[in-house]
Amino acid sequence: MKYIIRDAEAKDMAQVHKLIKELAVFEKEDNAVEVTVEDLKRDGFGTDKLFHCYVAEAGGDVVGMALLYSRYSTWKGPIIHLEDLIVTEAMRGSGLGAALLAKVVEHGYQLGVKRISWEVLDWNEPAISFYEGNGAKVLRDWNVVHLDEKGIKTFLNKL
Repeated sequence: MKYIIRDAEAKDMAQVHKLIKELAVFEKEDNAVEVTVEDLKRDGFGTDKLFHCYVAEAGGDVVGMALLYSRYSTWKGPIIHLEDLIVTEAMRGSGLGAALLAKVVEHGYQLGVKRISWEVLDWNEPAISFYEGNGAKVLRDWNVVHLDEKGIKTFLNKL
């Protein structure tokens, strides 16, 4: 199946949201998605744009996406963080993931970033193999740390 990769538009966010929910099911976090379509529209296309998104479209449907945003490394300087690269299950193995990753890498190169960072679950061997096969280093000696909304409130209440 042929596809095109393009900058996302606000009207794509309902389909992007469906992909996000599909990923949550795959990652065994079915009920973890709190972000809404309206949040995505506001945060990606409002006056204070918080992320950039590419979508892959096939047959008029969004079948893949890559969502990224700018960060700053105290060691390297400007970097981008790839929050999620999602390909719908029916399109996996079609080369779409590699095409989306290439678009993200090209974007980072054009911005002059020093690094592109993202996370991958330690049990997702197909994704790990894909990333390593494309030149990425999976840092297995680092742990991801999150302070969620409840944790933030708990922390602040201790001050």
